[in-house]
Amino acid sequence: MKLLYTIIIMAIVLFIITFSLNNTDPVYLAYYDFFDLNVPSYILIFVCFGAGVVLAGLFGMVERLRLSRKVNSLKRQIRRLEEQASTVEAEPVETGNQG
Repeated sequence: MKLLYTIIIMAIVLFIITFSLNNTDPVYLAYYDFFDLNVPSYILIFVCFGAGVVLAGLFGMVERLRLSRKVNSLKRQIRRLEEQASTVEAEPVETGNQG
């Protein structure tokens, strides 16, 4: 399994290197007076990809926190209901015909 991971990582690194070498054309970026830059196109693509990964991770963390709060709330509710059930005395159940 470790060999498979190593092969996958090597393929990804090879893709990144060849992508970078083939996309070196400069891209001019300007935003009013804040910045004027010439950057290679692969840098722009990798930065956007990285920002997307970070944002997706943040959204995933927020969703995970929301779900963990919901789980804790439901666990508290279960405990409360179990305590209520243990305090209630069992009443005899009448079955069959009384006749």
